[in-house]
Amino acid sequence: MAAHSHRRLLLCLLLLAPTLPQTVLGAGGDGGSQSRKTYIFRVNHRAKPTVFPTHAHWYSSAAFASSAAATADAAPLEPLHVYDTVFHGFSASLTASRADELRRHPAVLAAFEDQVRQLHTTRSPQFMGLRARLGLWSLADYGSDVIVGVLDTGVWPERRSLSDRNLPPVPARWRGGCDAGPTFPASSCNRKLVGARFFSQGHAAHYGAAAETASNGSVEYMSPRDADGHGTHTATTAAGSVSYDASMEGYASGIAKGVAPKARVAVYKVCWKDAGCLDSDILAGFDRAVADGVDVISVSIGGGNGAVSPFYIDPIAIGSYGAVSRGVFVATSAGNEGPAPMSVTNLAPWIATVGAGTIDRSFPAEIVLGDGRRMSGVSLYSGKPLANNTLLSLYYPGRSGGLSASLCMENSIDPSLVAGKIVICDRGSSPRVAKGMVVKEAGGAAMVLANGEANGEGLVGDAHVLPACSVGENEGDALKVYAANTSNPTATIVFRGTVIGVKPAPLVASFSARGPNGLVPEILKPDFIAPGVNILAAWTGASGPTGLEADPRRTEFNILSGTSMACPHASGAAALLRSAHPGWSPAAIRSALMTTAIVTDNSAGAVADEAEAGRAATPLDYGAGHVALGKALDPGLVYDIGDDDYVAFMCSIGYEANAIEVITHRPVACPSTANRKPSGSDLNYPSISVVLYGSNQSRTVIRTATNVGAEASATYKARVEMASSGGVSVAVKPEKLVFSPTMQKQSFAVTVAAPSAPPAAAAPVYGHLVWSDGRGHDVRSPIVVTWLQPM
Repeated sequence: MAAHSHRRLLLCLLLLAPTLPQTVLGAGGDGGSQSRKTYIFRVNHRAKPTVFPTHAHWYSSAAFASSAAATADAAPLEPLHVYDTVFHGFSASLTASRADELRRHPAVLAAFEDQVRQLHTTRSPQFMGLRARLGLWSLADYGSDVIVGVLDTGVWPERRSLSDRNLPPVPARWRGGCDAGPTFPASSCNRKLVGARFFSQGHAAHYGAAAETASNGSVEYMSPRDADGHGTHTATTAAGSVSYDASMEGYASGIAKGVAPKARVAVYKVCWKDAGCLDSDILAGFDRAVADGVDVISVSIGGGNGAVSPFYIDPIAIGSYGAVSRGVFVATSAGNEGPAPMSVTNLAPWIATVGAGTIDRSFPAEIVLGDGRRMSGVSLYSGKPLANNTLLSLYYPGRSGGLSASLCMENSIDPSLVAGKIVICDRGSSPRVAKGMVVKEAGGAAMVLANGEANGEGLVGDAHVLPACSVGENEGDALKVYAANTSNPTATIVFRGTVIGVKPAPLVASFSARGPNGLVPEILKPDFIAPGVNILAAWTGASGPTGLEADPRRTEFNILSGTSMACPHASGAAALLRSAHPGWSPAAIRSALMTTAIVTDNSAGAVADEAEAGRAATPLDYGAGHVALGKALDPGLVYDIGDDDYVAFMCSIGYEANAIEVITHRPVACPSTANRKPSGSDLNYPSISVVLYGSNQSRTVIRTATNVGAEASATYKARVEMASSGGVSVAVKPEKLVFSPTMQKQSFAVTVAAPSAPPAAAAPVYGHLVWSDGRGHDVRSPIVVTWLQPM
């Protein structure tokens, strides 16, 4: 650990040692306890005795159990899942002492405890540059030959967005199936929804019961059917069929379609309503999706232990590596903990980590105060509006009721104080829509949801159960001052419907998780942003648009915000690129999306940060920028990465060979470092993140560009654009890359140097390296330079 202490970031992130743990991770210390937990075991699959026909037979045999136990008559295991595609091993519910015995099995390479992860929760395809019958949509036939696998909460198959009308037969290479279950016959699948599976074993072992009801007693289905809505929304965002006359109760009306509207969808239900997603089920979903033959996997899941865990104990990182190594593109959500620094999750360099941006559509609402002032907010409320010109009393329960009352938590509001009034509620600690239900049940007439410092000026619309709107921190503070200092404060709320053509857009969504990468700062994350605010897509029939049990409404479509919504935009984009360029690797597809991303908005200004008015966003906020699919079809150059490159990367950050094998499923040997000590910065990544530390104020990184343009002969010239140099110099050698029919790859070096060690609080320095051929190709890579102080 001491050799890598420089990787501890200034924000005091605790990094786990980059070697395999010597005990079962997460196991309790009371080895004699009979309480059970679920553990995931990585097994050397080559060690299987030939007498067993399958690994499943071996894992459940007395011979396997006895090899690990102190006695020869140990009870055979009962695996919950057996993994044999992206991961080799099994999961099982065991006591801590039995798990510790299995850790010592000669064939067991690693073991870690199951963890619960959470979901990261129209017009957006056009906003990314897609146009009907033109460009990428036309060339890729809207993705009709590509299969997108979605790991989420399942699907509501009857929605129009999953219609197979006018679709050709399912690709012959498809090996998937349709798992029948309650309310979900096998006939639910069609030429659009080509596969549907569910994985409940980890959930049942963790919660002690089958997933037939949610934790709050609401409906759930022991089948691929979606009781939550999140999975239906993400699947149809990525690849929903064209649906006319779509809207969410009148909002965002028009034609709804996914990014790849003819792509096929395969759903893998690994998350359960109000219960999250178990690592063991997620890994099983990855394993099955790749075996079934998907081309793209979309995973709007994160958090849990994986946020800062080394890759070899992070099942999303492990499962995605197994997929990527087989040519499957994997997109993940960056997380919704922004705008806090170092909040980004899903950090593995083989996946695309997607942050969220706004689009040029909004749902404005206006608060009119008794003194004539007007305040701007947003809302998706669609019920009976407040009476015209009728001002209601305005009340802020936080003024006298304490923290829980200010947050409008359940049972915190005195009905006698709020009856018939507009109630101001602070955002946080409970769902936004749940606060509205609390106000409604207490007799309040309407609600204003006020952001605090954590959310700043970032706004998202909600389909509230009473007249309500959200306002930013500044408007919220002013509203509370008015309520406190006016003898009879009054107000009303006016709802303005749907507005398009909003400027500026995109903005980095305030909630979108930010860098730097807390595990390997030399890899810039997020990779890019995509539309993730107020996104219209199909919805479950089991829940209202708020997701609250007390909400009786049912809608075909819903409008949601989150990096969960941004991720399937990237998945759909990857499906189109895979269709247009079937020979491209997952890394090449990600490179095309990154190097063509835009960093200017629709007002020709720099992309800004929604959380802080007037602040320009940086690569730590948006990675390479906002996806621009009109350019990604023809990026000119790509930065490709293969399995050996990822192995060298893991070696360079200090992982031992047996730890790397947990991820790669094959023995590895780290290359010699005799000539030049490798760094995580040397991975052939489309972005460049350089970390300077101690007395070392210079760093050179290597990149190799591959020409994928229409012309085999091409010449590219380099230019460096620095937003603020801070005394940092960036040199590129050579400054010109010449490609020919026999030389389609060219390498170059980028040297970053600072004159002296900066103070501890030195701000990062940002810029871009752009390779231009003078024919319309500008291959842009963000540059981030940060400093770490020696420990």
